[in-house]
Amino acid sequence: MHGIGNDFVMMRADQCPADTDWSALAQQTCSRRFGVGADGLILADRTPTGGFAMRMWNPDGSESEMCGNGVRCFALYLRDQGLTDATEIPVETGAGTLVLRLTDDGQVAVAMGRARLSRGEIGMTGPADQECVDEPVTAKSETFRGTAVSMGNPHLVMPVPDVQAIALEQLGPAFEHHEWFPARVNAHWVQVVSRDHIIQRTWERGAGVTLACGTGACAAAVSTFRLGLTDRKVRVSLPGGDLVIEYAEDGQVTMTGPAATVYTGEWEQGE
Repeated sequence: MHGIGNDFVMMRADQCPADTDWSALAQQTCSRRFGVGADGLILADRTPTGGFAMRMWNPDGSESEMCGNGVRCFALYLRDQGLTDATEIPVETGAGTLVLRLTDDGQVAVAMGRARLSRGEIGMTGPADQECVDEPVTAKSETFRGTAVSMGNPHLVMPVPDVQAIALEQLGPAFEHHEWFPARVNAHWVQVVSRDHIIQRTWERGAGVTLACGTGACAAAVSTFRLGLTDRKVRVSLPGGDLVIEYAEDGQVTMTGPAATVYTGEWEQGE
């Protein structure tokens, strides 16, 4: 499945062996040369109370707390698998319980929760109660002004005049492993087009260059609003397509965008 080009291998826990090594399986299936090829492996599971839980592993085998494009795919996957016919679906993730809503026009709206702004909540070095807003950040001899936000996973957003001029494959790994973020970070460069439109390019933690990043789009919208560059509702254009992000006055963030199934198949154990 994919959400504006951010693609995933989707699996059901009840259809897989109980002793599955999910980290190893993610590395195998996400390989674009020797596997299915994807930006992540997403597992649909049940909670002890019968609800739904989502887990996600990156192509390098590390587990991510959340994925905005992936969680939209997750909502459609539950419906396609006949696991629910609800239009509003609470889902437990590593970033907390999110409510997914399937709209009449085929989009999926996700209540992403509160944007977390302090260094302690983000997982940064420095005083836990302080925020990181418009601070100079340097890696590989390149300096940008960065704002950090957590949407359950850490993001560093850096506004630039032209995102296409960023050497993403060279700069991305250096900023992902920046010393400010002991658990690494998702790095985003954004270009402000207008008060309600920004363009974003992303280097995802554990995945590299991706066509889209939903939680990153949320972080970008929050960051540019806090910098006084955009309004609370903004269209975020990513290489794979557009998302609409709304940052409410109470700090809650809503993301709306599409999800699609590409194909289905079976992965033979031992491949």
